[in-house]
Amino acid sequence: MPPLGRAPRTAVTGTALAVLLALVGCDAVRDTSASPKPPRPGRTATAVRLPPLHAGFDYQIGGAYPPAADVRVVSRDRSSPPARGLYNICYVNAFQAQPGERGQWPADLLLRDADGEVVVDRDWNEALLDIRTPDKRRRVAERVGRWIDECADKGFDAVEPDNYDSYTRSEELLTPDDATAFITLLSRHAHARHLAIGQKNTVELAGLRSRTGLDFAVAEECGEYDECGEYAKAFDDRVVVIEYTDSGLRKARSAFGDRLSIVRRDVKVSTPDSPGYVRRTR
Repeated sequence: MPPLGRAPRTAVTGTALAVLLALVGCDAVRDTSASPKPPRPGRTATAVRLPPLHAGFDYQIGGAYPPAADVRVVSRDRSSPPARGLYNICYVNAFQAQPGERGQWPADLLLRDADGEVVVDRDWNEALLDIRTPDKRRRVAERVGRWIDECADKGFDAVEPDNYDSYTRSEELLTPDDATAFITLLSRHAHARHLAIGQKNTVELAGLRSRTGLDFAVAEECGEYDECGEYAKAFDDRVVVIEYTDSGLRKARSAFGDRLSIVRRDVKVSTPDSPGYVRRTR
C-alpha cells in the first residue's frame, strides 16, 4: 500500500537469520523468459511466468483504468479484472485486514496485545493478522489462498501480497521469522496455481528470497530511501518501483532507469478522473 508514514527499517540479526534459514523452504521456480534450469535435487520446478525486465509499468491498486501505450506490466487489486494483453500482478492484502473486512476474520486470527485489544496499523486502520503459530499461519494462509485462487482464475500472472513488513508495526508481537514462514506458505500456494509472487517492500528480508520462493519485488519509494540497489541485487533486476514524489522518481531513474520498471504515482493511487491523479515515468 502507499506509505502514509513509513515504518522504520528493522534489521534482521544474525540469530534471526539463522532461525529463518532453518524454518523456511520453497519450490524452485523456472524463469520461462530465460533458458530452463534443472530443479534442485529433491525439489519440483513449477513453471511460472515472471514479469519482463525494465518494462513500462503502472500501479493501479486504487482503481483500474486503460493503461497507457507504454505499459507492459500493471498491478491491480484482486477485485479488478486483469488488463488484456499485459503482464498482470494481483494485489492482495495478506498480512492485515481491510477496514471493511475485519469482521469477516475469526476473532482469534486478529493480533491482540496483552490487554486483548486488536493491534491496528493506524495509518490505514487495518487490523494486523495473527501469524505467530504454525496453526494460525496455516489458517490465515487458507483464507488468503482463496484470494490467490481468484487471481489465478481471473487470469492474472502474479500476486503481490501486501504488508510483509507488518511485524514492524506489531508492537513487537510478530517477528521476521513469523512473516517469512507465512510468506513461504503463500509462495507455495501461488506457485501451485502457476502464479509468480512478489515481495512487497521489506528490503531487510530481500536476501532470503531463494528460501521463501519470492520471484520479484514490488518496491515503494526505494529511490527516495536509497534501497533500489538492494532489491535489484536480490531479485536480479526483476523489480517494479513505485515512487510518490518527483525527487524519488529522479533518484530512482538516475541510478536504475535503464534496469528497473519505474513509475511515479500519486500517494492515493487514484484513477485519471480524480483531481490528484499522477502517473509519470520521467
